[in-house]
Amino acid sequence: MMLRLIAVLLLIPLLDILLLLAVAGVIGGLETVLVVVLTALVGMLLARAEGRHTISKIQRKLARGEPPTDELIDGGLLIAAGAFLLTPGLVTDLVGLLLVVPVTRYPVRVALKKWVITPYVDSKTGGFATGRIYTTGFPGNGGDGVPGGQPGNDTYDVGADDYDIDDGDDN
Repeated sequence: MMLRLIAVLLLIPLLDILLLLAVAGVIGGLETVLVVVLTALVGMLLARAEGRHTISKIQRKLARGEPPTDELIDGGLLIAAGAFLLTPGLVTDLVGLLLVVPVTRYPVRVALKKWVITPYVDSKTGGFATGRIYTTGFPGNGGDGVPGGQPGNDTYDVGADDYDIDDGDDN
């Protein structure tokens, strides 16, 4: 996992350099610098506006007594978007703009919750925070979670002759 993260972190600047060289070859060097600066400025204005909107949503949720979970994740994504937008390059500006716009930020937030936040919380709380806990058996006894480790043998077919009902008649 760590090698993949390092590879992605090294790949982004390489893609930025290659794209900047390609764009500079087509429209010129000065125009490329202007495009990079313009996308960064527009992105930062959008990030500022979205940040204010997210803060107001957090305050409204807190005033109602609700936990602002999605809004806090949006705030973190907006901070990351600001960092991407401040980094010079077209690829980082594109990633930053994707994180700033609410329509494209929503699927990123859902994926982040599903593949990063929930597994992390589960690993730290043993499944209690998300409700993924064992209620019967022991974890690790073959992975079935059935008492005794024998799946399918936890119910019994009992006929009428197998138990005696005392209904009060002494006949």
